[in-house]
Amino acid sequence: MTASELRDAFLLAGLFIPGEFRLVLTDADRLAAGGVIPHSAMPLPSLDAFGTSYFTERRELGVFNIGGPGIVRIGRDLYQLDRLDCLYIGAGNRNVSFEPDGEDPPVFYLVSCPAHHPRPAQLVLSTESESVLLGDTGHANCRRLRRYIHPGGAASCQLVMGLTELGPGGVWNTMPPHTHSRRSEVYLYFDIPQKEIVFHLLGEPSETRHVVVRDREAVISPPWSMHCGVGTAPYRFIWAMAGENQQFDDMDPMPEDTFR
Repeated sequence: MTASELRDAFLLAGLFIPGEFRLVLTDADRLAAGGVIPHSAMPLPSLDAFGTSYFTERRELGVFNIGGPGIVRIGRDLYQLDRLDCLYIGAGNRNVSFEPDGEDPPVFYLVSCPAHHPRPAQLVLSTESESVLLGDTGHANCRRLRRYIHPGGAASCQLVMGLTELGPGGVWNTMPPHTHSRRSEVYLYFDIPQKEIVFHLLGEPSETRHVVVRDREAVISPPWSMHCGVGTAPYRFIWAMAGENQQFDDMDPMPEDTFR
């Protein structure tokens, strides 16, 4: 595949346009990813591609805020999301809307997957996420992993979602990489400084490829593909998975000596 073909197949760009809902439905475990930057209240639209009468009729939804303060309304309930807070929305919630909560607009990142039964909505503040430090300075991969939607946090049917932030001197994520043969995953890269980039590695170990990623762009990782990245500066990324199970460590490591 050429660079253009790789980008067309795996890169999700242009997800954040002020005043618009932008959503891409993938064939990777029916994951859908997108964003909205509301300047006033904006209801969550229904999509013909889902074959249902409203968005969450048979789907669950994870919402991350990577911008200014924002509000998500689910029916009569109101949830305030500051930067890096996350809201889980279970199936069966017909009336969902997004709005700003100040002059600095929120930037909501949305990931959705099929759900077999309703679960209650749950807000997870960034300070409440389950946090673990990984990596070391010698390998330039110091990073903090934060779990938000997972069996030990906000419970879901199959969606698992969290955030990883690189520490000082850290540029590598998920090294050594792995595959999830029973789950698909999407990485949203953000807080990449202007003029900096991330090289996201994908493919099979014997046939590695890369996609150049810029701020607020996402990459699809199907079950057969390794996934990791290296940046020209520190950055953050939101990872979201769906598939056969929710076991975080259910992965197949890819030793570096197998790369080609």
